[in-house]
Amino acid sequence: MDNAIYAALTRQSGLMREMRAVANNMANGSTTGFRREGVVFSEHLTSLRDGRETLSMANARGREVDLTPGSLTMTGGKFDLALERDGFFMVETPDGNRLTRAGAFLMSPEGELINGDGYRVLDDGQTPIALPPGTRSIGIGPDGTISADGQPVGRVGVFEQPDRALLRHFGGTLFAADGAQPIADPLVRQGFLEESNVNPVLEIARMIEVQRAYELGQSFLDGEDQRIRAVITATTR
Repeated sequence: MDNAIYAALTRQSGLMREMRAVANNMANGSTTGFRREGVVFSEHLTSLRDGRETLSMANARGREVDLTPGSLTMTGGKFDLALERDGFFMVETPDGNRLTRAGAFLMSPEGELINGDGYRVLDDGQTPIALPPGTRSIGIGPDGTISADGQPVGRVGVFEQPDRALLRHFGGTLFAADGAQPIADPLVRQGFLEESNVNPVLEIARMIEVQRAYELGQSFLDGEDQRIRAVITATTR
C-alpha cells in the first residue's frame, strides 16, 4: 500500500477516536460531575528504506481529562455534596476504588453512605462511612466532617491525583484511584451538586470541525484509490 495512504489512514483513525470522544461529551452534558475528555494527537516518525527520509504517522491514542470545575446547583439534599476546589470523592467498586466528582450520595439500609450505583463512599482512610442508626439530623462541614445529631462520626474523603497521567477514565464519572492522596483542606458543600463541565456549543463546533477534517481525508483516500486503479489499468493493457 502507498505510504500516503498509510499516513492518511492513521489520521482518519485518530479523527474517529476524537469524534467518539466528542459524542460522549455531548451525551453527558447533563451528567452530574462529568468531566469532558479530549483526544491527544502525537506524531510518530517512521524511517523509510533509504534511511534518509521519514514518514510521519498520526497517533491519537492518548486522552486528556478536562478538570475545569463545573457550576454548582443547590439541591438541598443532605447527602448531596460538591467540591469547590480540586479533588475527588472516592467510592469502592467491585473492580477497585475509583475517584469521582459526582456527589449525589444516599444512605443505604445498612446505614452506609453510597452513590447511585450502590458503591460505598470512602473516608480519608479509604474505609466505608457508616452512620449511626436512628440519626435524625446530618451535617457535613466544609472539611468533609460528618456530624450526626451534632456529634462527629466520620469524614468524607477528598483525594487528589498528583500525576494526571494516571487519571484514567473508567466510564461514566469514575476514574482510576492509583496513587491518589487525601487532601488536607478540601472545600465540601452540602446540599449542592456539581454539573458537567461540558460546553455544548463548543462540543458541537468541535464535532463539525472533526467531521469536515474526516471528510477531507476521505476525499484524499478516494482520490488515491482512483489513481492506483488507473495506474494498474494502464500497466495491464
